[in-house]
Amino acid sequence: MNAATAQAVAVSAAEAAPVHVVAAALIDADGRVLLAQRPEGKHLAGYWEFPGGKVEPGETPLQALQRELIEEVGVRIGAADPLIRIPWRYASKFILLDVYRVLAFDGQPHSCEGQALKWVPAAALDPAEMPPADHAVIHALALPPHYLITAEPDADDAAFLARLDAALERGVRLVQLRAKRCDGDRLRRLAGACLARVRTAGGQLLINSRWDLVEELDLDGVHLTAAQLSGFAERPVAARRWLAASCHDARELALAQALGVDFAVLGPVAATASHADREPLGWDAFAALCGAATVPVYALGGMRRDDLAMALAAGAQGIAGISGLGGA
Repeated sequence: MNAATAQAVAVSAAEAAPVHVVAAALIDADGRVLLAQRPEGKHLAGYWEFPGGKVEPGETPLQALQRELIEEVGVRIGAADPLIRIPWRYASKFILLDVYRVLAFDGQPHSCEGQALKWVPAAALDPAEMPPADHAVIHALALPPHYLITAEPDADDAAFLARLDAALERGVRLVQLRAKRCDGDRLRRLAGACLARVRTAGGQLLINSRWDLVEELDLDGVHLTAAQLSGFAERPVAARRWLAASCHDARELALAQALGVDFAVLGPVAATASHADREPLGWDAFAALCGAATVPVYALGGMRRDDLAMALAAGAQGIAGISGLGGA
């Protein structure tokens, strides 16, 4: 378990109310994100963070964000979309961090309180120089709203790859190759062919279960099954690779977070043939589990593209699935 993960504690509504904090991922036309440095004398002094502050009594999170950005960096924000909500316990405080993605704002950001500011390309955000609670925000900024899980390949690899091409043409950019019945040379060939297509489209490819092939094939990461979670004492892949996991309940989410996953898939939310033996969570239970998570979470199980708005409203990063996303 890494140091940042060791500080994370899954929280429940039964605990004392946290300090409610809002922050903005303020993004300019070049895709850069604004960071502010915490001043000397404050908790986590010297770290770079997304600008924001505490929600005052009587304020909504969005009202607090609008006020804080005027006070801190002198800009008025336009549309602000919820990005992720993170409950996080530090040694000295317990916070609930509400982060918004802000693409439209008036004014040139500048230091209004003497703090240092810098613009950083989203892909270059460095977790080592940011507070632990912000690490999940970095991941949420990098992850798309749709996560395609391929159907198990049949004997026709050409047809399988054609279906993947069609999904990429529809805009899918995060793909999990789920090929549990393939092995050896065929799996390597198929993974290589998928990787070439996904990378050409500007996307990223994870492989289901086979963490041992990630470095060998230069894949973008691995997606662990729930059954694999208890089999590792630490991350099986490097920090520069995605580590994801399938979860079905609070216990499995806790295991995934303790292992240091970058994101999780939770379900089934709705009835689905692939999980016919499991009782669907429903959106209320999904939202409760998602709200206690310290990593981005995709909704899985019976998802269709038009379920994205519901998933986002429940706190999800997006939706994951096979047939509903035009699966390969």
